[in-house]
Amino acid sequence: MTAQNRPDNDPLPEPTLFSAIITPHRSLSGTGFVLVMGLVGGLSFAGGMFFFLLGAWPVIGFLGLDVLLVYWAFRANYRAAAAYEELTVTPSELRLRRVSHRGEVAEWSLNPLWTQIDRETHDEYGLLRLFLVSRGRRLAVAGFLSPKEKESFAAALAVALGEARRGPTRAIV
Repeated sequence: MTAQNRPDNDPLPEPTLFSAIITPHRSLSGTGFVLVMGLVGGLSFAGGMFFFLLGAWPVIGFLGLDVLLVYWAFRANYRAAAAYEELTVTPSELRLRRVSHRGEVAEWSLNPLWTQIDRETHDEYGLLRLFLVSRGRRLAVAGFLSPKEKESFAAALAVALGEARRGPTRAIV
């Protein structure tokens, strides 16, 4: 079936040269969270009982409040982990889609022929920030990655942008 006689008459989709979904790193698993909260709760309970036996019973409420605040902080951290960035490069478009932890979506579409990668580096720490620059717009990308991961990401993205600049290659049959 050719493009002219396809039922929806849409052109064939472009090949994807590069695609990445970048998510925040979380080192504490669900089991680790339960263990940490058990440890914090157990220590607060033991401390509360010690002060209760000494006659300072109001301390129990403050130690219980500490456990609730630690729990709240971990839950907020896990909610923030729902954010992600999705970057896709095709021969005619570089699409950046950023989704916040609240589900708010921001999308940018850039021409890969005019897009450059800009780096902000530090002598001691390495690559700190990575930007996509096109037509005066400067978009920060890969903020969730470590400096070494950003280097690897920037190298792979540079290869994909170079391939997009070269244009499509056709096999001679």
